[in-house]
Amino acid sequence: MPLPRRHLWAGIGAGSSALVAMGGCVTILNLDGLSSGDAGVADSARDVTRARDGGSRDAGSREAARGSEGGKDGAADGRPCQGAACPDAGPPATSCAGAGGAGLTDCPAGSGQESCCVSLDVEGGTYYRSYQAGTAALGVCAGGVACDGGTEKGNPATVSSFRLDKYLVTVGRFRRFREAFMQEEGIPAAGAGRHTHLNGGSGLANSGSAAGYEPGWLQTWNSSVDPTDANLECGPDATPPLSTWTPTIGTNESLPMGCANWWEAYAFCIWDGAFLPSEAEWEYAAAGGSDQRPFPWGATDPGMSQLFAVYGNSSITEPVGSAPEGAARWGQLDMAGDAYEWVLDYFAPYVDPCADCADLGSEFNRSLRTQHYGTGTEYLAPPYRSASSPFGRNFSIGFRCARVP
Repeated sequence: MPLPRRHLWAGIGAGSSALVAMGGCVTILNLDGLSSGDAGVADSARDVTRARDGGSRDAGSREAARGSEGGKDGAADGRPCQGAACPDAGPPATSCAGAGGAGLTDCPAGSGQESCCVSLDVEGGTYYRSYQAGTAALGVCAGGVACDGGTEKGNPATVSSFRLDKYLVTVGRFRRFREAFMQEEGIPAAGAGRHTHLNGGSGLANSGSAAGYEPGWLQTWNSSVDPTDANLECGPDATPPLSTWTPTIGTNESLPMGCANWWEAYAFCIWDGAFLPSEAEWEYAAAGGSDQRPFPWGATDPGMSQLFAVYGNSSITEPVGSAPEGAARWGQLDMAGDAYEWVLDYFAPYVDPCADCADLGSEFNRSLRTQHYGTGTEYLAPPYRSASSPFGRNFSIGFRCARVP
């Protein structure tokens, strides 16, 4: 089902790489070197950055819900859990192992309820990557097309079982990776990061321009991992406090890690004992698999209380897990709003059929899923997709990791 061209929010500071909107046509926004004909787009983008759709935050309700959510899926040592007892949950996530504190063991933020590295089972199955959410009353449908009650579906995909982290990677978790990198650790070995539980260890099938399977990490990417303070603050032209990174431990440890480029996100997940989820895996979890949900949590109107999703928010991103009622079918939080999320694939039209597939070689830009804290309801539907240059460092781009089942 071809999706129409749509304009992507462009809260990009000077010096940032271009973001790309999805659709039948791809719009590239780059605020550096714009032609005179693009000036209006740039002005509009900056206006959106300064004043987004408003909405009061019901802080008391949010805190009450957060306090009642409970820590049913976690272990104090940071091991990704499959249940209260964490049976056979695989090796501990490196970023939380043997340490505690903000952004590590206090998720949802400040609660002290569970490890920020909790990873939850996602039961495999088949779903449609393109579908209309069927919520005409809310004005929410995939790609912005008219709702038809959810009957139009396309681009089927089959996804095997895997685990997906409950939370976005926090500043606190990324800080431990950065420390390892500064000690000349953290660069992945060649071929690392594959979905080794698939196809006899070969990984995902490549749906891109070249046949074969997932290559994993390429050594030619090593030089693209450069987590300096300046880079992690989105460069010299970025305006604090939009960057979530701070050179020393401060009050941002529980915020989603922004300003990491695609290679750094991938390298982090590999170092953490995981891998980046494929685009199909990410959307499958957000859509609730064959449930094909209008929103990750279901069909409930999210309103403006921020209990379901951090969106329509005039401030910056919120700590991970700040929207406790927005849990997806398998328990993941923040799969709508708060931050874009890097995934493994190149950004390209879907190829059918897809069975444990990823586009691993068609284009240059890498796919992003969901939207950020300042967008409207229509961007919260699981099929929404966009993209960025892998070099992109943007305060609103985060990520989460996936793991073997």
